[in-house]
Amino acid sequence: MGGKHDITPAIDPAVERLQRLIRIPTVSWADRDRIDPEPFHAFARQLAADFPLLHSHLEKTVINDHGMLFHWRGHSDDRPVVLMAHIDVVPVDEGDTWQHPAFGAEIHDGVLWGRGTLDDKGCLAGICEAVERLLEQDFTPDQDIWLSFGCDEEVMGQAAPTAVEVLRERGVEPWFVLDEGGAVAYDAFPGVKPPLAVIGVTEKGITNVQLSVEGRGGHASMPAPMDTTARLARAVLRLDANPFPSSVPPPTVEMFRRIADRLPMPLRPVLSPVLKNVDKLKPLLARVLVAAGPESAAMTRTTTVVTTLSGSPANNVIASRATAGVNVRIMTGDTVAGVVERMTSVINDDAVAVSVVDSNEPSPLSPVDDDAFRLIESAVSEVFADAVPTPYVMMGATDSRFFTAICERVYRFAPFRMTKAQRESIHSYDERIGVNDYLDGIAFYQRLIEAIR
Repeated sequence: MGGKHDITPAIDPAVERLQRLIRIPTVSWADRDRIDPEPFHAFARQLAADFPLLHSHLEKTVINDHGMLFHWRGHSDDRPVVLMAHIDVVPVDEGDTWQHPAFGAEIHDGVLWGRGTLDDKGCLAGICEAVERLLEQDFTPDQDIWLSFGCDEEVMGQAAPTAVEVLRERGVEPWFVLDEGGAVAYDAFPGVKPPLAVIGVTEKGITNVQLSVEGRGGHASMPAPMDTTARLARAVLRLDANPFPSSVPPPTVEMFRRIADRLPMPLRPVLSPVLKNVDKLKPLLARVLVAAGPESAAMTRTTTVVTTLSGSPANNVIASRATAGVNVRIMTGDTVAGVVERMTSVINDDAVAVSVVDSNEPSPLSPVDDDAFRLIESAVSEVFADAVPTPYVMMGATDSRFFTAICERVYRFAPFRMTKAQRESIHSYDERIGVNDYLDGIAFYQRLIEAIR
């Protein structure tokens, strides 16, 4: 004991602060009665203890019990900026086999493991670290900066819409908004070695639809042809066999223009001219993306997937009512009404009721040829010199979609390097972030704030 081989490397204090936040299980549940408020209170106390200058210099407004809205007054309020993140995390499935405890915040081989490291406490803590460091230097931003930290993003809650209304009431019209979303993504496309710093300029609309079939039901010993469950199963299979048409939206066109010169040899001389003129070859590109796998295919079209099923409560009873929940991610250019109409047509069965449970239209496209986007690009290039900044269509849903009501420049980017395996760990098991990657994320936020004019 005590020998040189037993020395544990020192942990950066910023990383320790993130660890403390990860260990607080701020879990959101769709059933609000299941939400334990104490972890959210503990999170607020810990945030105040770890970032004292932020809490003493910025004006704090509590949003919907646990959300937070901070106002950092700048030299001017002409072009205010909103930086966003969220406090809550999704539940941990007891059946998942984490390599390290989900709320342990353990560090192994330079990697910090835990629920929320990527989604989304890493962003939240990174923003706070950048603000705290700048306050230590007596820095005042050129423009007002607002920090909006939601508490129910994972369950499509009301904290973000409330924050928008508070800003509206105060006459705040943001120059731009930056939330979680994209990343410095490795292995984004086959053969493209540099990571892509994908910045979401829109996000798909998220809608939940229920399919339901009703019938007499009865004893399982006397089944009739095409009963409720069989009819529902046929409807599900028809949806699965008839995906929405694929297309290539403007952000994806621009993405391929930007990666054209990053293709490996000997493909570059052949494909680079094609990709630079990809707007003329959209149908071909759409087919290529669909063939490349589910991650790239989702960039081209509205997707539907059955996520819940219910039928009879007993094995010996034929269901009198069978239902399927369909999660729909609506591509920019499509609408909720158009999606429901097509689903009804594809199912082609009047006995299957198609009803919308909740809905959000796709977010408007934020500009790329714009000073705000260029500012984000510049900060990306300074911190992640090897990455290719590019716009993209975000497949998930974020709180930032509500901010499009008061701002036309809403962007989505988490400034962390992520492998494909890390991206797949979000909302799954083994979520983790590299320690050095987290520190780079802090540097990104600091550089961004310093550059706002």
